[in-house]
Amino acid sequence: LTWFVMEPVFREAWETGVRPMIDGQVSPEAAFGPIMAPFRVFMEGRVDPGTLTMLTEAAPREQALTAEGGTPLSVLVPAFLLSEIKRGFEVGFLIFLPFLVIDLVIAAILMSMGMMMVPPAIVSLPFKLAFFVIADGWTLLAGALVRSYGS
Repeated sequence: LTWFVMEPVFREAWETGVRPMIDGQVSPEAAFGPIMAPFRVFMEGRVDPGTLTMLTEAAPREQALTAEGGTPLSVLVPAFLLSEIKRGFEVGFLIFLPFLVIDLVIAAILMSMGMMMVPPAIVSLPFKLAFFVIADGWTLLAGALVRSYGS
């Protein structure tokens, strides 16, 4: 999925910076800006504003702005990574909720049947797997992830 989402960014970076550098048209120093521009646009479009603000305030004042007036990579990259970690926890929580409900229902059923010594996690595992397969969980999860990066 990473390649699927990032392929347009990789292609643009290749065409605007890497290829001219390999062909000897520009120096590596001059190619850095055009190579990083698509990655910068990608990260700036998906970073959590609160995280970016917090890291910008925590950064030393001399790193506050780049020469172009944008956010420096030393602030943008960690802000983007922290935003992705936050998004990952949100997705994990949303996946966990239905499984928690299944655990609670199975535990209540086992208790009502007087089977207190049977671990609910063992009994609920096949139900969780069946729920994930019947709901086509992989397709739903992959589709939601790809759509979340839509331009």
